[in-house]
Amino acid sequence: MSEATQPGRLHELEELVLAQIDQDEVVAFHQSIVRVPTVNRPGDVREASAIVDRTLRDAGFRTESVGDLEEMPNVVATLGNTSGPTLCFNSHLDVVPIGERSAWSQDPWGAEIVDGRIYGRGAGDAKASVAAQVMAGVALARSGVPLKGNLVVNEVADEEVGGVHGADFVVREKHIVPDWVIIGEQTLNRVAVGEKGSASTEVIVHGRTAHGALPWEGANAIEAMAEVIVALRRELWPELETRTHEFFHHSSASINLMEGGVKANVVPDRASFYIDRRIVPGEDPAQCIAEVDRIAQAAVANLPGIRVEVRSAYPGRASQPVPVDDPLVQAMIGANVRLGLSTEPTGFSMGTDGRFFVDAGYPTIIYGPGDPKTAHIPDEWVGIDEILEATRAYAIAAVRLIGDHGEQEG
Repeated sequence: MSEATQPGRLHELEELVLAQIDQDEVVAFHQSIVRVPTVNRPGDVREASAIVDRTLRDAGFRTESVGDLEEMPNVVATLGNTSGPTLCFNSHLDVVPIGERSAWSQDPWGAEIVDGRIYGRGAGDAKASVAAQVMAGVALARSGVPLKGNLVVNEVADEEVGGVHGADFVVREKHIVPDWVIIGEQTLNRVAVGEKGSASTEVIVHGRTAHGALPWEGANAIEAMAEVIVALRRELWPELETRTHEFFHHSSASINLMEGGVKANVVPDRASFYIDRRIVPGEDPAQCIAEVDRIAQAAVANLPGIRVEVRSAYPGRASQPVPVDDPLVQAMIGANVRLGLSTEPTGFSMGTDGRFFVDAGYPTIIYGPGDPKTAHIPDEWVGIDEILEATRAYAIAAVRLIGDHGEQEG
């Protein structure tokens, strides 16, 4: 909000929008989409997407579904028709599998309410954000608040397995060209100014086969791989704990996949492992891979017949948080001030669809109801109060960014 903004007028417009948010309607909408299984894979979100589309269209949005797979439509719903700035709400409708049904005490697709919580797969990740964004958009449309810009509500498919058919498609094909983006994910309704970057790394150790009874005739790739892993844990892992940023957990690495071996009685000539490398602002993905390579090469330098190859497993991404003084961050923090919620900026440790918008140059933050610790677990849940708080916060942020509240040029 600029100094020229009329505070009384802004407050009045926010009140008009907040008055249109009905708890029962928000809860019913959230339950309706949680009750639709949208497990990815296969990732069919058509039924849930239709509910979103219909709800926004009935409120006055212009809606369309875009995508490159019939079962993975992405809703692009627009309110406003001006040449002013565009705010995009984005979240995802697909969810992870439920796992063992016996581990759930509640019906994963029941959206049952117990002690103020709604239970179900995707109740938090990320249908709580979807519900809050859609209902905030509906409230803005019903309020009649004049707009100097546009709101686009974009609820997508495919986030849980990479986003190629979801947000990546939407951004790549320029179905949305926003000025600001708010990604709906579980942040406990805190303002996350960005997410960690990544430098996913594959380490491949090459050796030489031999009969298992004559191991000295070969070069054991698995044993050499163990040397590399021990070296990384001793030399690099402690170093990563020193690389910090005010909004994020420290830099990290985790060896999450391994493979190797030919047969029980054959000395292995190949072994590999995957490093899930998450980086903080200031770290360069290429340099992160290079430091793994340096340590790995030194670890096998004295092992005859062994060579090691280190390469990027997926395209690396730097962490690029939005400056705290950006209007997007200030609008979201301002909403939390108004609602008595946390005003301390933070960072998001997990990956989100926000990376596609960031890579395209659009300022992007992450905000949404729920605790990320409840994602992907049995008895996933979100508090009704959290969804309502997020709905109000999204609505206030929209008014502050694209509402016509009397700003004058000085």
